[in-house]
Amino acid sequence: MDKKHILHLDLDSFFVSVERLIDSRLNGKPVLIGGTTDRGVVASCSYEARAFGIHSAMPMKMARELCPEAVVIKGNSMTYSKYSDMVTEIIKEEVPLFEKSSIDEFYADMTGLDRFFGCAKLASEVRQKIIRETGLPNSFGLSINKTVSKVATGEAKPNNQLEIAHGYEKNFLAPLSVRKIPMVGAKTYQTLRNLGIKQIKTVQDMPMDLMENVLGQHGRTLWKKANGIDATPVIAFNERKSISTERTFDRDTTDINKLKGIMLAMAENLAFQLRRGKKLTACVTVKIRYSDFQTQTLQCRIPYTSADHILIAKVMELFEKVYKRRLLVRLIGVRYSHLVGGGYQINLFEDTEEYINLYQAMDSIRERFGDRAVLRASGIGARTISRSNPFNGKAPLLLANRRA
Repeated sequence: MDKKHILHLDLDSFFVSVERLIDSRLNGKPVLIGGTTDRGVVASCSYEARAFGIHSAMPMKMARELCPEAVVIKGNSMTYSKYSDMVTEIIKEEVPLFEKSSIDEFYADMTGLDRFFGCAKLASEVRQKIIRETGLPNSFGLSINKTVSKVATGEAKPNNQLEIAHGYEKNFLAPLSVRKIPMVGAKTYQTLRNLGIKQIKTVQDMPMDLMENVLGQHGRTLWKKANGIDATPVIAFNERKSISTERTFDRDTTDINKLKGIMLAMAENLAFQLRRGKKLTACVTVKIRYSDFQTQTLQCRIPYTSADHILIAKVMELFEKVYKRRLLVRLIGVRYSHLVGGGYQINLFEDTEEYINLYQAMDSIRERFGDRAVLRASGIGARTISRSNPFNGKAPLLLANRRA
């Protein structure tokens, strides 16, 4: 059986790199991409800006205070999507099985290719082709699995590559900070630090049961990753992915308030499904089928987002445009498509600290008590939208409509 060869490739400071292709005057300067107001957050920053302690998701006001001379750009998600698609096409031409895990991040299963080309040689050629044809700097890690390859990419950056030979996974990981392990966020890191754990080697030397006692199932998974164990497969990229929901009425209706309420509930629930799956959508579609079975749809491209207040507003806008016949309605539906993975679960360039905190709080309640445990008052009547046990016996919390 062939040894596994898993590639992780990341476009370095992707948004910043695209902006520098458009305007070379940005080269060498600290650059911030994100919300341009003080209430906005940083979506991406250049390495020059990182030297000042700036990082993604930091409040823009704080970033400006740390680096007053930084160039702040709102960003254009449609432009970034175009360059991301260019890279995707290059990888598709060169690699038989790859996964697009986000707009700027890819995995590829190159197992077996070493018999023909040499996996490291092929990966290097793909990296150079991306640089040559798009101008975008990128880095990759190559190893036996996703976890080690992703960590290797981080160590290779910027604009470089690193292969971890089979059998050396634990040795490679051992001296690194536990923060380098994928899935270790600020809270987990603080918990580990409180236990005196700084390096991955300490986790490697601990019994797995002890990690599980401290962090639950999460600790078991973390222990495996620290030891270079990860059987997660590369999932073939499907650029046509979408999520949708429809409601067929027992009795056809023209009750506009009922239709709007259900449409809003659909939009809200699908937005939560996006965030739960760490996805962003760039296309919204609304569908109406009348009692005579005539069906009308209307769709619109939007900047990548998974935010309720943006998606609901767009869905309701499309509904107002498409609902023209005033006949009895048999079915309504909503679909979000052109999905990509996204670490930024709100809007890439217009989110604020308040909205980020709001969505995190709402989603935490939904994860614990069900999809519709917290919802906007306008959608309270649409009880059949939920994809899990509604409320687990709990009454829903109502959220006053804001911008929706």
